[in-house]
Amino acid sequence: MPNEELRKDLSNIDIWDEARIEAVLNTFMDDLKNGRLEEAGWPAMLPAYSVSKMVINLYTRILARRHPEMRVNCVRPGFVRTDINWNLGTLTPEQGARGPVMLSLLPQDGPTGCYFDQTEMVNVW
Repeated sequence: MPNEELRKDLSNIDIWDEARIEAVLNTFMDDLKNGRLEEAGWPAMLPAYSVSKMVINLYTRILARRHPEMRVNCVRPGFVRTDINWNLGTLTPEQGARGPVMLSLLPQDGPTGCYFDQTEMVNVW
């Protein structure tokens, strides 16, 4: 996320809720419609995709904070060979399932509010 102020805010989960996410998305949409993405500090490459992933990560953290009795995480399974990508992916569906299965089997004291790249926890902020 090129926008330094937004990047700083993303590291502080305590200031985020659904209303704030919606406000950021409305700002993004306004900037997109008016051709101000670069000027406003949004990603230049695949901006809608990048912002959608940012929101998924934020909402994961919000849900984890709201429901501490649950393990709430998000995972990128990798480039999995499926019909959606014309079977061009480099991973088999079985390989792509490793992360989601691992997260579904986490113990009660396992990580929550985290992002996993396949089976590895990654700090996205």
